[in-house]
Amino acid sequence: MQRHYGWVIVAAGAVMGCIGMGSMFSLAVFLDPITAATGWSRVGISASMTIAFLAMGVGAFGWGWVSDRHGPRIVGLAGGVLLGTGLVLASRATSLLQFQLAYGVFLGLAAGAFFAPMMATASAWFDRHRALAVSLVSAGLGMAPVIVAPFAQWLLTRHDWRSAQLIIGLAAWAVVLPVALLLRRPPVMTLAGAATSLPGHQRLTAREALGTRQFMVLGATFFACCLAHSGPIFHVVSYAMVCGVSAMAAVSVYSLQGLAGLGGRLLLGLLADRHGAKPVLIGGLVLQALAIAAFLPARSLGEFYAVAALFGLAYGGVMPLYAALARDYFGPHIMGTVFGAATMLSCLGMAIGPAVGGWIFDRFGSYAGMHLASLAVGLGAVAIALAFPPLPRLRAGRLSPA
Repeated sequence: MQRHYGWVIVAAGAVMGCIGMGSMFSLAVFLDPITAATGWSRVGISASMTIAFLAMGVGAFGWGWVSDRHGPRIVGLAGGVLLGTGLVLASRATSLLQFQLAYGVFLGLAAGAFFAPMMATASAWFDRHRALAVSLVSAGLGMAPVIVAPFAQWLLTRHDWRSAQLIIGLAAWAVVLPVALLLRRPPVMTLAGAATSLPGHQRLTAREALGTRQFMVLGATFFACCLAHSGPIFHVVSYAMVCGVSAMAAVSVYSLQGLAGLGGRLLLGLLADRHGAKPVLIGGLVLQALAIAAFLPARSLGEFYAVAALFGLAYGGVMPLYAALARDYFGPHIMGTVFGAATMLSCLGMAIGPAVGGWIFDRFGSYAGMHLASLAVGLGAVAIALAFPPLPRLRAGRLSPA
């Protein structure tokens, strides 16, 4: 019965990820209304996402450490408090700097609590179907553009951007805090904690793990992957509108990406359980690069829908595979810390993309440069992923090829 509770953890993690990441990424929907109402620049508003991803990276590492030692419930509750607080403060901001700090720091730290720690916790609840379980938690992120973005757009048709953001903040408190109370430490983590007295050669410490080749390749691939897709994700609404698509239809393109990402998480998770995470990840990264290139000639709504479906399936599908690889390489006892550190590197990539995309548009009046740069980085992610070492075993306190 206790093992079956793992699926409750999966559901809770998916809901929290959906609300948390959806609230943060809803800035893509607010970008034009905030610019029109305040006169703040696109690059300045987009910098809020840069700050958010930097804070998310730091938070993921810190919250992962807290989760490893004190359990996921306190992490989920803290994230819920920060999420609502950040949205409420951002909705009241009277200057761009106030908005950037409220939205970026608070929402970034909150998202860090919902991503890496929840995926690490879910992976520790399962011996079988681990990649699927992690993919289902990550599926909450895929549902975010389908649920939160249209809700934000609907609010904007009835309220100004400040009222709409305030309502989302209050709704986030109402949903996330009760769900966080469902979180529990998984049995395997309890056992791992009891086993910390084992001889050092049988178990890596977090510090040792972060110095291995396996972690370096994992972190570098995660960074390049997220750097490649972050700009196209964040700016897809504005890009579609520049190409003549209406505001509501452009949001539907963004939502379709998220829905396709949900399918990609499930599909690639099932394939990873069957064929291994590494080859499936490489295939997903190739597909992601091709989809980024396909945005360049897209002009009509139908073309945007087709590319968004392919792009969403690819970037959504690869995201949970990094957690599966971290679990396979390093085990559950330091999973939160190690995957949190990898997420911190990925968030650095996510932080750069939106700001660069906004700068390119402000400078050249076009998003073509952003898509070309993202394509090059996406191909680089494929090259790095090909360097993944074989699955390891522990030998004399170090990771060695199997």
